[in-house]
Amino acid sequence: MNPLVSIGTPESETARITGERRSQHLVTAFVITGLLFMLLPGTFLGVWNLLNISQEHGSGSISQAWIQAHGQAQIFGWVGSFILGIGFYSLTKMKSTRGFPARAAWLSWALWSAGVLARWFGGVTGDGWRIVLPLSGALQLAAFVLFFLSVRRHRPEPGGKKPEVWARLVVASTVVFMLALVSNCVLLFHQALVANTPALPHVLDEQFVVLAVWGVLVPTIWGFNARWLPVFLGLPQPAERTLYAAYDLSLVGIGATFLSWLPVAAVAFFVSTWLAIDGLHIWKPAINPPKIVHVDPRFPWFVRLTYTWLAISSVLGMLAVVWDSSGGIWGASRHAVTVGFVAAMVFSIGLRVLPAFCGMRILWSTRLMFWSLVLLFTGCFLRVLAEPLAYQNIWAPAWKILPVSAIIELSAVTFFALNMAVTLLQPPAHLRAQPAAAARG
Repeated sequence: MNPLVSIGTPESETARITGERRSQHLVTAFVITGLLFMLLPGTFLGVWNLLNISQEHGSGSISQAWIQAHGQAQIFGWVGSFILGIGFYSLTKMKSTRGFPARAAWLSWALWSAGVLARWFGGVTGDGWRIVLPLSGALQLAAFVLFFLSVRRHRPEPGGKKPEVWARLVVASTVVFMLALVSNCVLLFHQALVANTPALPHVLDEQFVVLAVWGVLVPTIWGFNARWLPVFLGLPQPAERTLYAAYDLSLVGIGATFLSWLPVAAVAFFVSTWLAIDGLHIWKPAINPPKIVHVDPRFPWFVRLTYTWLAISSVLGMLAVVWDSSGGIWGASRHAVTVGFVAAMVFSIGLRVLPAFCGMRILWSTRLMFWSLVLLFTGCFLRVLAEPLAYQNIWAPAWKILPVSAIIELSAVTFFALNMAVTLLQPPAHLRAQPAAAARG
């Protein structure tokens, strides 16, 4: 007999606790998978690519399939795994009559992991890529369909409160996520049928990256920030209309990118960024004390700094339209948003929430949190500074700065992964407290 039932716990409460534990195990699996993709196929391959680019003073000698495999591992293998894990975990927080979909969730995890791994393998090795790449796209899409159906079935009960702005942004980003995966699948099938290389055409790949970053990653972060920053940083509640306007303009920017109206896209992303900063009150004084227990006390400033990088990215995007002739300014803009904003937000907010989601654990080392963020921002600064100078042939020594920035960022990622890994190996907070209480007794 279940001991929880035997002591008089209501059956619904028992089911809730069981669902909570299952969701914690699942999100832990997604987090570990994301960490592995972040370290090996993602960051390590990216560092290797950048070392070769710096040596050759250009990216012409580097396989575009390798570069695209690195980007896919970072966007889908790392951040995408985190998003799906958090999404499944959130199902247990909805006031729904359905139990946690354990079988569908674990099947989604298996399909997603296999799909991302196949995409990386096919792009890097080229072995059987005409079969492997379309298969990877189909596996990822199937995994996300399972996730999407689970979310649809676990919608809150009728008669509840009107969805808040954060929930609407996350749902909208989820829909675009599916659109991105459908596009990815179609592109990979088309590539396998008509092309002679696993690398997508440059323009199509750039447009797809914009769809993934500005359609999925950035608005998802805005949504969760609207939910968490008033609590974690003590900021005022977000301005809903301003955030909706920011999101709408990001969609305009994506549409303009696919129409090759790059000046319109750059302006749209620029205005969207500043509206989001204003709507979330990022740089306004806090009205309540921040929640900094078990994290580095400079946590609120790290979060604010990520939005500085988002602003820098939008400015560089405007400059690239006018002055970029070799891809250096565009590359710096993309790095500022993917590393300075997205990765740094995961390093800061992620270390605040993921330990709790993975079994109510406590972050192992606040010192490692501090150094991982400092190194990440330092490496990002050097990369964003040096890339335009090197690619535009403005200052030759900038080529030597690029590999330094890569090594620094690799160190930051390693510190983050180590911190998360040891945190997950620690027992939950309530189990750690029991021996201490027994010792005092």
